[in-house]
Amino acid sequence: MTTKGIDCAVPLTGEKAKTMAAAGMKFVCRYLVPVSMAWKRLTRAEAEAITAAGMKVVSVFQRGSNDAAGGAANGKRDGAAAYQEAKTIGQPEGTVIYFAIDYDAKQKDYGALEAYLRAAANEVPGYLVGVYGSYAVVEEMAKRGACQRFWQTYAWSKGQLSKSANLYQYKNGQALAGHEVDLNDGLGNEGWWDTNPQQVDKPVNNCQAGLKLDEWEREAGLKAIDSLAAKGLLNEPEKWKQRLIDDPKGVLEELPWLVFTLLDRATEKLLLQ
Repeated sequence: MTTKGIDCAVPLTGEKAKTMAAAGMKFVCRYLVPVSMAWKRLTRAEAEAITAAGMKVVSVFQRGSNDAAGGAANGKRDGAAAYQEAKTIGQPEGTVIYFAIDYDAKQKDYGALEAYLRAAANEVPGYLVGVYGSYAVVEEMAKRGACQRFWQTYAWSKGQLSKSANLYQYKNGQALAGHEVDLNDGLGNEGWWDTNPQQVDKPVNNCQAGLKLDEWEREAGLKAIDSLAAKGLLNEPEKWKQRLIDDPKGVLEELPWLVFTLLDRATEKLLLQ
């Protein structure tokens, strides 16, 4: 199942974002670029407007059409700039920054393109790296493992669609809400994001956080569980034994009788010394 979305160079207003959402668009691909390129730069306010309209944001970095052909030096420069922008606008870590290869790249370019993407990745810790490009670029960069996500354009692709593609740009220069946009399909694992508060998992209450059993204590507990299960006083003994290993504090809180078993075993151990 595909998800409909757009990409555009000119920033969206809140009203245009709402109109696009009403037209069925679910995501907007926008440019994560320095302030010197303000005419197409994604800001926090625009990301909030896109989110408020019920859509997701896809981040893409692009200066010129073929900067990636400059290899690692350009990748290091662009990766650092993309990282600064991502942090400035509050893009959550774990999402994707795509880097554009917006020309008909040939086989002779592939080494430099790979070097560009790998250098960019070194500059964006916490984020996944994606590439925008033709079918041939997506296929080759996927084969080389140069990045983790892939946004294919129909341009220069000769009607082919890569199985690696997470996004597919299939038509350029369309009008929507008085805005010139390109039409895209989301194909899964796109790496998009929004400005809604991120859910933070509560710390796991395991033995590292509260209680760690010695080997003899664990063995005594396991034997006690087996004994109670054999007498029909405890169901699912294997589950309890695994929990005793993974979360002894939680088990002892739920089965306090085990504490007395361990105390008896400790007393016996001391008397034998």
